[in-house]
Amino acid sequence: MRVCDALLPRLAGTYGVGLASAADVITVFAVAYGACQVVFGPLGDRYGKLRVITGACLAASVANLACALAPGFPSLLVARVLAGAACACIIPLSMAWIGDTTPYESRQGVLARYLLGQIFGMTSGSVAGGFAAESGWWQWPFVAVAGAFLVVAWLLGRAARDDRGSRRDGGHLFADIGKVLAVPWARVVILTVFAEGAAMSGGLAFVASHLHLERGASLALAGVVFTGYGLGGVAFALLAGRAARRLGEVRLATIGTAAISLSIAIVAFVPSLAAAGFGCFGAGLGFYMLHNTLQTNATQMAPERRGAAVALFASLFFIGQSIGVALTAQLVERAGTSWGIAASAAAIVPVGMAFAILRARRG
Repeated sequence: MRVCDALLPRLAGTYGVGLASAADVITVFAVAYGACQVVFGPLGDRYGKLRVITGACLAASVANLACALAPGFPSLLVARVLAGAACACIIPLSMAWIGDTTPYESRQGVLARYLLGQIFGMTSGSVAGGFAAESGWWQWPFVAVAGAFLVVAWLLGRAARDDRGSRRDGGHLFADIGKVLAVPWARVVILTVFAEGAAMSGGLAFVASHLHLERGASLALAGVVFTGYGLGGVAFALLAGRAARRLGEVRLATIGTAAISLSIAIVAFVPSLAAAGFGCFGAGLGFYMLHNTLQTNATQMAPERRGAAVALFASLFFIGQSIGVALTAQLVERAGTSWGIAASAAAIVPVGMAFAILRARRG
């Protein structure tokens, strides 16, 4: 998901396209990722979540190998579309499986620990992309990802034999989605995560490019600085169980939103790499405070159709991301990376605060 962020300047130079056009490798992945999740959710409910994830990992391995072997920019875009589609079910069906097998009162802590894998993957992708951008063969991270997916498919294939996640016969894709959307609180959660994706991801996608173009950091160093975002997520994951019990969902969402906005503004305007690292850490900590609260609500908003519900949640999140990246790319082209990142700092405030208010009213 994040391996192309620090690669954008290299891709722009290699293929002779602008930075906004190079960002299409992020946008098309997110669009395919978001659009296909609603298909995988009902499939996971019906055939077993771990079994469906196993097949998707095999397909993702092939797609990422195609990214590494793509002979030109159009073929790279096609390969990224296929990779996004193949990866689409992994996170939402895993979350739904946790919802099937974990009581609600301890679920937020379990989901936070599960986030460690996502965080490690995203930070590793950012770092790998930065180093690859300055190496002779920038495609090597895609080969590494393809190999990792093969290993995961083998491990999950074994675990799927004893899958304890629930299954449900019958149903239909559009009928399942309609029944999820008929729940008022589900609509609130889904709309919030869509807006969160649009508000956050546009700015984050250009942090590495911002540090390179505006702060003079090498692409490799920019990728390393951005790992602060992942470290913020790790800090939350390690403290999530205690934080959830002491603060509750409303205060987690409120504090997280404030931390995101302030931290992203620091990255945008403070001319220091050390401050940027601190800002990335704060943004990661705040994001996972807010997003983990949304995830926990998503696993319970339609328990009888949990796969479809969480898949719809994740789908709207990444569709929001794709829209956010596309809009921010245009702003970056016209006003520069500082203002593109600052737009995220401003946009996240009404999103997070509105959710906190509605969650408090719900009780």
